[in-house]
Amino acid sequence: MSPSARIYLSKALSIMEKHSLLRHQVDWADVRSEAFSQADGALKPADTYGAIGSALRSLGDGHSILWEPEKAKENLGSSEVSPDGLQGRSLKNGIGYLSLPGVQGSQKTYDQYVRQGRAAVAKADRTGACGWVVDLRSDTGGNMWPMLAVVGPVLGDGKVGMFVDADGNRSVWSIKRGAPYLDGKSAGWDDSRPVAGSSPPVAVLTGDRTASAGEAVAVAFRGRPDTRFFGEPTNGVPTGNKAYRLSDGAMLILTEVKDADRTGRTYDAAIPPDEEIVKDPRPVARGRDDVLEAAHSWLLKQAACRRP
Repeated sequence: MSPSARIYLSKALSIMEKHSLLRHQVDWADVRSEAFSQADGALKPADTYGAIGSALRSLGDGHSILWEPEKAKENLGSSEVSPDGLQGRSLKNGIGYLSLPGVQGSQKTYDQYVRQGRAAVAKADRTGACGWVVDLRSDTGGNMWPMLAVVGPVLGDGKVGMFVDADGNRSVWSIKRGAPYLDGKSAGWDDSRPVAGSSPPVAVLTGDRTASAGEAVAVAFRGRPDTRFFGEPTNGVPTGNKAYRLSDGAMLILTEVKDADRTGRTYDAAIPPDEEIVKDPRPVARGRDDVLEAAHSWLLKQAACRRP
């Protein structure tokens, strides 16, 4: 192995050993031995990618990954937010509906997402929603903070969750005047316009595409009063990652924390809904959304939305 390849691989393994969520459960001598054996003969950093990927998989968190330079550039570049995925509207009987897709990209992308998302919330709340559907079924992850900046007024102010690392250290997520904060520091967006209802009932929709940061948003609603989950279990990676840029532009995306809800309960697997509703595969059900219908029915039975 060339000196440059050896230094590159050693640096990546050291980052994993120092920061990974499951670092106390890993035999690092074995991981290093296996990685250097796999990368034997490597001449340049790129020749060690396979060994780094294998080492990440051996951590067992199911979430850590290596982005090669082109992938890193693509994922972190500016992109347009799809108006079809991020939307708000009014449903029958005064129910507000908000759909949050995943978002990954530049700060420009995140700012656009927040502007569009807050406009969607305002649109859904135009007539004063008595309750809300928050649809996370297409939230495949990315950056959780723009998502919380959009849904914050519905979620409500106060502590909504936290990160917990391998040593049990906690970093608290909170909402203040509709905007997200981490350990009391702003996540980057100003206050949001409040919704009409005070602490409205909320139905959260999840599915197997609800992943990573999307699961963090779901966790933020866990333990919230007057909140119920509908649909299918989430993807199963409710953990937080941190990106480390390597010398050639590749990025080590390393899982470092578990998500925990406002009660302190941690999550590291698929999160089941309160009411599991599996999509009906029959052609007759093609245009029907049974999950949304169940959520809508539940909301109409809550005190805030019950009609005399």
